[in-house]
Amino acid sequence: MNSAAGSLPRVGVLALQGDVREHLEALTAVGAEAVAVRRPAELASVDALVLPGGESTVIARLLRIFDLMEPLRTRIAAGMPVLGTCAGMILLANTIADPTVDGTGAEQESVGGIDVSVERNAFGRQVDSFETTLSVTGMGSTPVSVDAVFIRAPRVVSTGADVEVLAAVGDFPVAVRQGNLLATSFHPESAGVDAFHGWLVERAQAQAQAQAQAQAQAQAQMTVR
Repeated sequence: MNSAAGSLPRVGVLALQGDVREHLEALTAVGAEAVAVRRPAELASVDALVLPGGESTVIARLLRIFDLMEPLRTRIAAGMPVLGTCAGMILLANTIADPTVDGTGAEQESVGGIDVSVERNAFGRQVDSFETTLSVTGMGSTPVSVDAVFIRAPRVVSTGADVEVLAAVGDFPVAVRQGNLLATSFHPESAGVDAFHGWLVERAQAQAQAQAQAQAQAQAQMTVR
């Protein structure tokens, strides 16, 4: 973590491709210092991260080109809170059921972190985009009603035992959470609902407080010695 306890959490939006501006605005609205992330040093400076919608194959390729794939995996493994929307859900999935294959025969790569398998563009092409009202659980004391926008959206086809399903369309989960990782098939930044970005900021604040306490305890122990 990088923010001092009591200061605004610094939350990044991966800005290699996709709907970056909308997420930056949503994060600012819920009390974060929102910044674009394109380089490893910028990733190292944030307390939490949004993986936005866009083209998952392009974003994964750019993560490699900009030397961000392994640092991002390391931060996720260390507990950094992350929100992935649409393509971001694909990136956070441990398994892509229908990966693209490039000219060398290499399959599409994901960052991983959530024990789910996803299908890309499972609800159809751009012309098949739709909006529906979802009841999302696990975001507070009562379910949150979301007018969810699905644009070339993925869907979850299987989940591990530690994954919470927060919302579904038919039999398919479209919002899932595992620990500090939350992923949605839809675009909450377009729905006018701040619960998802608010959750991310709360998790970042909690992480900052925990780190500050650990540092204080370590300093106290060194003083005693």
